Amino acid sequence: MLRILVADDEPHARDELVYLLGLHQGVGPVECAADGPAALLALDRALAHGHPVDAVFLDIRMPGLDGLEVARVLSRFAEPPPVVFVTAYDDFAVPAFEVRALDYLLKPVRAERLAETVRRIAERRTSAGASPEPAPAPPPAPPAPRTQPPAADETIPVEISGVTRFVQRSEVRHVEACGDYVRLHLASGSCLLRAPLSSLEDQWQDAGFVRVHRRYLVATGHIEELLADSGRLSVRVAGTVLPVSRRSSRRLRELMLPPASGLPRGGRAAHG
Repeated sequence: MLRILVADDEPHARDELVYLLGLHQGVGPVECAADGPAALLALDRALAHGHPVDAVFLDIRMPGLDGLEVARVLSRFAEPPPVVFVTAYDDFAVPAFEVRALDYLLKPVRAERLAETVRRIAERRTSAGASPEPAPAPPPAPPAPRTQPPAADETIPVEISGVTRFVQRSEVRHVEACGDYVRLHLASGSCLLRAPLSSLEDQWQDAGFVRVHRRYLVATGHIEELLADSGRLSVRVAGTVLPVSRRSSRRLRELMLPPASGLPRGGRAAHG
């Protein structure tokens, strides 16, 4: 059963969310807090009794510490719980993304939207709790994988014509720098996100994203070809050809062409 903490200074909104969470069979105890400091105290008590919560639902505008400040404190925990923001305001989506929130719900919370959030919390706990069976002796190290192991997916709030849309990181094929923004290229189109490319490079490297150029970050799982022409490398990502800087060429070859492939590191994966 999922253990959840709800922090909201509005009693009606807090009670409504607790009620909606209680409709899910997989949700167990739901503890409540009326402000940010009370939420942190509740989390400390839960940890002290050996019952860490599986998710924290935070209102953004609260007295004492607002939801974003609480989330920043939680990010310093050894094992921070997933954070879900619940707010009547859609203009905090980008700061919520920057503190790596699991989800961002707008009030009044819809039951079907909350069901999706609960499902993701449960999947995250299952993934974190999974561990391999102990073996009598470690097996030989396998060849280097073609791509990095997948990390837990992430929901990204983006603004499209004044509407907050939520896309999954796994939908992103490549990212393009556009001034103070980045453009996320998806199978369904593209959208803008206010964030520096260097920040996404740091946050998404464990999810298989690699910087190939000062303007581009690509998802290695969507790379179709490496193209070599006159000593310059480019990469085809979901049908789009992107340049690869000389500085990034060696790293990309090492990542995409492991020694077991039999292809020379300096050779061509495909002819352009």
